[in-house]
Amino acid sequence: MGAVAVAAIVVTHESASTIDECLMRLRVAHDVAEIRVIDNASEDGTLDIVQRHAVSDSRVRFVANPDNPGFAVGCNQGAKDTQSPWLAFINPDLLVEPDTLSRLRAHAENFGDALLGVDLVDEAGVRDVAARRRDPDFAAMLTSPAAASRLGVPVDDSVRLQPVDAVSGALMLMPRSLFDRLQGLDEGYRLHAEDMDICRRARQVGAVVAVANDIRVVHIRGVSSRARPVFVEWHKHRGLWRYFGKFEAGQRSWFTRAGVFGVIWAHFLAVCAARLLRR
Repeated sequence: MGAVAVAAIVVTHESASTIDECLMRLRVAHDVAEIRVIDNASEDGTLDIVQRHAVSDSRVRFVANPDNPGFAVGCNQGAKDTQSPWLAFINPDLLVEPDTLSRLRAHAENFGDALLGVDLVDEAGVRDVAARRRDPDFAAMLTSPAAASRLGVPVDDSVRLQPVDAVSGALMLMPRSLFDRLQGLDEGYRLHAEDMDICRRARQVGAVVAVANDIRVVHIRGVSSRARPVFVEWHKHRGLWRYFGKFEAGQRSWFTRAGVFGVIWAHFLAVCAARLLRR
């Protein structure tokens, strides 16, 4: 396995609308030596599409989980089933270019340890604010509950690599050595916030966390979650509470902890109510 080899790991759930193009693009991407698809109980034909790619390309292998243990579990499964020195975790609704991963890896090689993301855009070319985020400000949440969802950092196009607190889990590239030091993603998260968690832990061990502003990738957001928006919001807020418990609760008073708990779940109820009203 060459020093530049990348293992692309894709976790799917009801991803039939995008996984075909996602895999076609990964199969022609530079330096991709292994492609692992971990499917979490899809019932929409996702696995049929993945199987066709596996028959055509020996680099493609898949695991069909009988249930949905979550994104972090799937990522860790995929990493354990590969040997390449570089790991790229890629959403099934992400459309890489042939040089996306090789250029991102070249950026990362300039550092001892790095966890890098890319400039994510939608199909219309609009930049995704979730590509560059700061750590949650839980103190600010006590006076403004919406602060829980205002984590975006402005783009600094004057630099190719923009240091940030967290990148989006839609595409994360890192050396396997860093992934192993961090013992992978925290499987206590079902979906959402696990990317902020691993980015924070990466920074704690001295790794660079940054977005490559010169590498743009189309992300067709939310394909797997559109059918179950309340389920997704539940786990998003549950993940935020877990994140607070891991990194900050021990430094806060019981009064603050109770306040943060109340604000997170009040925000969840408000988001669900707004969704119902829009319907």
